[in-house]
Amino acid sequence: MKTYNKIVLAGGNGYLGTVLAEHYKTIADEVIILSRSFKPAQDNIKTLVWDGKHEGEWVNELENTDLLFNLCGKSVNCRYTERNKKEIIASRVEPTILLNNVILKLKHPPKLWINSSSATRYRYAEDRPQDELNGEAGYGFSVEVCKAWENAFFEVTTPHTRKVALRMGIVFGKHDGVFPRLLNLVKFGLGGQQGNGQQYVSWIHEDDIAQITEWLLTHPGLYGVINATAPNPVKNAEEMRLIRSIYGKPFGLPAPKWLLAIGALLIGTETELILKSRWVIPARLLEAGYVFKMPKIEEAIKACIY
Repeated sequence: MKTYNKIVLAGGNGYLGTVLAEHYKTIADEVIILSRSFKPAQDNIKTLVWDGKHEGEWVNELENTDLLFNLCGKSVNCRYTERNKKEIIASRVEPTILLNNVILKLKHPPKLWINSSSATRYRYAEDRPQDELNGEAGYGFSVEVCKAWENAFFEVTTPHTRKVALRMGIVFGKHDGVFPRLLNLVKFGLGGQQGNGQQYVSWIHEDDIAQITEWLLTHPGLYGVINATAPNPVKNAEEMRLIRSIYGKPFGLPAPKWLLAIGALLIGTETELILKSRWVIPARLLEAGYVFKMPKIEEAIKACIY
């Protein structure tokens, strides 16, 4: 008999959703992905089509769910035009409002609802780490996105569904996400520091994200905002040095701020994603006794390369 009955991943057809589906398929009877596009069932992973705006047949699948994880959201890896800004916010807020409304109607709603959020919610920090209790809000568009997202999540009280907003750092994984792109820079000799290299990188390995979600299922006293970042953030210069060293590339050309600005314009993104100093600590997880599988970045880099 498997440990869990049902896991539902809203917007779970992307990178992190795939990681979570693989994690839970061996320990849950069913893994259900809510996606805008259909995909044939694989093992006990089933995809249902939804648009994130309207109720449909998928509503019934939320009954008797152990974990609902909402991962919906247009990628922020784009230029912040007015159109993109509206889509980025709407793609997060609208599904969250919809799920709140649906959960209130269910006879047996999800036991735990985790909503994605981001460690970028905190201010630019090089002076001291930011945690859930003493962290200070930042400013700028990416922070406003997080505020709107979390406000939509917490504004409705769901008496029978515990809520956690998971403020995630930069997720490292071997096959997708940020790390393969950093490794490509190293491979082509471009893996030097970015900007002045002094900005902090709050990262986390994908295995810890999956493990944290399961750990939260077994710790019903935890709710509200929780930082999901490894306990040992590093500066960008050190991050890139370690990737080069572990990969075996002794040198990498640095990318000064002006060059990053040109490159970001050419590939349609924003330099903020690279240059903002995120010094975020997972205080609540550590206080509650969570043990990180990969607490140090060297371990995560090796797992992503080998």
